[in-house]
Amino acid sequence: MIFTKYGNAFRWIIIIASFIIVSLILWKTYEFFQHFKEEERTKMENWSLAQNELINSDVNSKTSNMDLTLQILNSNKTTPMLVINEDGSLGTHNNIDDTRITDSLYVKKLISKFEKENNPIPVKIGDSIASVIYYGNSPLLNKLKYYPLALLLIVFLFGAVIFFFYSSNKNATQNKLWSGMAKETAHQIGTPLSSLIGWTEILKSEHVNPDYIAEIEKDVDRLKTITERFSKIGSLPTLEINDIIKETIDSYDYLKTRTSNLIDFEIITPDGDIPVNLNKQLYSWCIENLVKNAIDAMKGRGKLIVEISQLENNVKISITDTGKGISKKDFNKIFTPGYTTKKRGWGLGLSLTRRIIEDFHDGKIKVLQSQKEKGTTIQISLKRATNYV
Repeated sequence: MIFTKYGNAFRWIIIIASFIIVSLILWKTYEFFQHFKEEERTKMENWSLAQNELINSDVNSKTSNMDLTLQILNSNKTTPMLVINEDGSLGTHNNIDDTRITDSLYVKKLISKFEKENNPIPVKIGDSIASVIYYGNSPLLNKLKYYPLALLLIVFLFGAVIFFFYSSNKNATQNKLWSGMAKETAHQIGTPLSSLIGWTEILKSEHVNPDYIAEIEKDVDRLKTITERFSKIGSLPTLEINDIIKETIDSYDYLKTRTSNLIDFEIITPDGDIPVNLNKQLYSWCIENLVKNAIDAMKGRGKLIVEISQLENNVKISITDTGKGISKKDFNKIFTPGYTTKKRGWGLGLSLTRRIIEDFHDGKIKVLQSQKEKGTTIQISLKRATNYV
């Protein structure tokens, strides 16, 4: 209860605390890098002093300081360096590939690189400069330089995992909520629906015009279908082999008789049956959503074509209108939950249609083609039932 009540505040506290911790780690890493760099600088300055001592010393002298000088000169095992003489020739080098050191162009590139990494150190004889030491970062220092980037990458990946987990958890909660609301809606519709069925029987006994009763019964059956649809939300529907041509025509005819005469309806189907594993109630819901969207896009006036075709084991159902069309950049966006161009739309019809077709029927739905002010074709692809006899 406490976490639910203050969940948003807790999330912000965690985010801010994480940001502070990461910032401190990066700052300390930077400080350590600079400290390590200063130590390498001191080491190279000591090396230059030892080099200077060696140059200025008497070759024949046997002082104890000479052993220390040689020890310092031989101590550099990691830092790459070049000693360039006063005349520009290469004096000596350490920790650099011997096979490439004879290449003058390679040496120039190294000098340019080392100058960017560290300031050169002059070696003096008296007041004149005898040579210059150019040195780069040691392998350990180079690895340490990229450590903050690796840390940021780890933090980013960790944050992405948390985000996707939170997003998935939130979506799961929303799906449960919508499923619960849908099932409750189906339950609530059931009561007046039962009453309507009873009143229909009474009207029959009162010798009311049978045509009126037939139309009422059609709407009562439609309410039954709607109730079944809502009751199936959130659960895996049962698929049965049905003729997709018949199921499409049934939905098409129902909408045609209840739509303005300003809409010119046309349906194109092949001869014979096409068996497909379908849930009839959910499939008819998809056709209704697509047809109603097409009618809205035409603002109640235009031509609507429903065409069924078959290519080998694939069945295509295309709904074409002469409406306002869809921008190409919105072809996938229209199936996103919440996306709508209607003032009073919820943006759930096409997203629900996509879920029914792709998740429940293992099919595909897409905008096949569309042009502004010329119309749109949305196509459903389903697999023909192979176990049909």
